[in-house]
Amino acid sequence: MLILTVIQGPDKGRTFELPENEPQLVGRSSEAIPLTDTTISRRHAELTPDSGRWYLRDLGSQNGTFLNGVRISERVALKPGDQVRTGSTLFVYGQRQARPESAAVRIVRQMDSAVQASMLSNEDSVILAEPEPHQSATDHLRIIYQLTQLTAQSTERENLLSQVMELVFTEFRPERGVVLLTDTPEQLAGDAPPTAVVVRYASEGTVPQESGTEAGAARSSIAVPRSILTHVLKRNEGVLSSNAMTDERFASRVGGSPADSITTMNVRSAICAPIRFRDRTFGVLYIDSSIANYTFTQEQLALMNAIGQHTGLAMANAELYGQKLRAERLAAMGETVASLSHSIKNILQGLRGGADVVEMGLKKEDLKISRGGWGILKRNLDRIISLTMNMLAYSRPRPLEIELTKVGALLEDAAQLLGDLCVSRGVALLIDADADMPPIPMDSGLMHQALMNLMTNAVEAVEARVGAVTVRANFRDSQGRSGGAAGLGSAGGEARISIIDNGPGIPREVQQRIFEPFFTTKGLRGTGLGLAVTKRIIEQHGGRIELAPGPGGRGAAFNIVLPVLPGQIIDPSQTTAARSNEPRRLI
Repeated sequence: MLILTVIQGPDKGRTFELPENEPQLVGRSSEAIPLTDTTISRRHAELTPDSGRWYLRDLGSQNGTFLNGVRISERVALKPGDQVRTGSTLFVYGQRQARPESAAVRIVRQMDSAVQASMLSNEDSVILAEPEPHQSATDHLRIIYQLTQLTAQSTERENLLSQVMELVFTEFRPERGVVLLTDTPEQLAGDAPPTAVVVRYASEGTVPQESGTEAGAARSSIAVPRSILTHVLKRNEGVLSSNAMTDERFASRVGGSPADSITTMNVRSAICAPIRFRDRTFGVLYIDSSIANYTFTQEQLALMNAIGQHTGLAMANAELYGQKLRAERLAAMGETVASLSHSIKNILQGLRGGADVVEMGLKKEDLKISRGGWGILKRNLDRIISLTMNMLAYSRPRPLEIELTKVGALLEDAAQLLGDLCVSRGVALLIDADADMPPIPMDSGLMHQALMNLMTNAVEAVEARVGAVTVRANFRDSQGRSGGAAGLGSAGGEARISIIDNGPGIPREVQQRIFEPFFTTKGLRGTGLGLAVTKRIIEQHGGRIELAPGPGGRGAAFNIVLPVLPGQIIDPSQTTAARSNEPRRLI
């Protein structure tokens, strides 16, 4: 299975599978590869399978698509190990090896006398894989440098080991290779062999063309000697085996059939090195070859020991990274549960208080008392609905459903929903949307939720009976001209929405934290999710939200800026009748 692994960006560590014969969209509106990176376009790039290969094509994105650091302008083919950058997200393209069947790797019991040399694998192996500095030492240092870069980028085990095996095949040129992982060295004493995570064969062009069923079987499976595995795992030594074909004992027959031996596999040379970090052994790297006059050397054994040490270090780091993520998620979950439990408890207390007042009015047959209780019930019902919607939006951000939306109508709808609150507090709510403002591409449902959060906060922040909230909306094209799309062609621009109040403002020491989840200055009345959800929604649209002082330095102003790409705006006169430019006081 081919995969994309995110190694940089907001979604670092995530892995996306590429199913066969199904083109995949990369962008904010993609369902197959959903990303939270706001610097990529809604439809940024496309991955297309063709004749067993995958091709990458940029879809006219604003920030471009880069392959191995070079911006692409046409369709290009991908190969394992390629790095693809879209916005601030960096992918590695690779292949997830399917776990092989048990027949693909066989643990055999012979080959004791095939050990030509062994070499201790320890932390010194990481520093230099050569006893003396000469040309091969320089080459080995180059390989170690490549390995260090590779292991620093991979956080997923299978992807890491696949790339390590790719490097091993490039430098050692074996015929067969396998990575075996084991929980303990004693696992080999039982019937259960280590787990084969990566199995790799050289291309058919480098495999000797032999006839016979045994030769065919040799090319379809890998035999790993149990004695060598036991030696490597228990003594933490890398082992080099060569010329094992000359040992007559490996040509013996057991039970009338050919023995599981290196003669069956036609193995002439093999290297097995531990994957190790400090006192822990994760498994082994095993490679072999049956090509005549091609044997591995002790220098290559030293290098394989170094590769095993680096791989063990990378696997240990990947485990620590996973543990850190789990700990952070558990801590965030605990904080979330505590905060939400507190908020829900307060809302339930309000509901119970309102129900008691309604019940009291019913018992006294006093409709006035019951109406007062119903008002308490309604306010707390609105609070729990708002809390639930914000929880859903914060915990499970969904892909945007973009459509051309009239911002003025959206603001008026939000203002009408706030009518009762404004009347009860005596707050004036003014909607000032430019009548020539063109419809803006956005997810109207999510943006309505974000505007409701901001407008509700503003109405609640101002002083009762004298407070006022003004909501302004306008559009500016790429040249800074305000107004609608008429006469502006297909030029892009920015939609701006400002929610301004004349309340007490937000203290400077609080301003840096207002968008943090679960941070609130409302005490029992707030959950701390509203502004966090609002910021996320706006950033999903590729926009930004800014806090500024209100007019004259009094109150607060939240300014939303939404980018509009060229060709996304239309003349509003084609979709709606012209309206007056006068602001409308709805409440």
